[in-house]
Amino acid sequence: MNDNSRIPSEDKEKFYKIMLVRLEGLLCTETDWLANLSNAAALLYQNLETINWAGFYLMKGGELVLGPFQGKTACPRIKLGKGVCGTAAMARETQLVPDVHQFPGHIACDCASNSEIVVPIIKNDAVYGVLDIDSPVKERFDEKDAEYLQRFVDKLNKYIEWNQIH
Repeated sequence: MNDNSRIPSEDKEKFYKIMLVRLEGLLCTETDWLANLSNAAALLYQNLETINWAGFYLMKGGELVLGPFQGKTACPRIKLGKGVCGTAAMARETQLVPDVHQFPGHIACDCASNSEIVVPIIKNDAVYGVLDIDSPVKERFDEKDAEYLQRFVDKLNKYIEWNQIH
């Protein structure tokens, strides 16, 4: 049985450590990538405060295609180098954007979003997609979020065979 209770968020580091333990619990008993990404998106969406979207875009045919997520409907495809997600995938580095309206070429899937963090999913030197989280609050994400969301992606990489997605 999964623990679906909300993780206390007073201490950000403790919050993320608990989230990583819960993620491991979800991933270690399932081999299907779709089930794992769906649960990972739900885990983030249910526990991160002041966010309005959490999910994945996956590389297919040289562009990012919408994957499992929680939140409002989203852009189905993003070209590499376009928007925050496409930039993260092309640059192969986390994009921490305090105000999306100041980001050149930002793609507004939800006009309520004001800040965003995108972590590229890289395994064996190949980019398989991105983890994308949006917030209606400007400057919602910081370096601690970036550090632990990278660990979140590292945990996904431990259990998901990305090359099976294509």
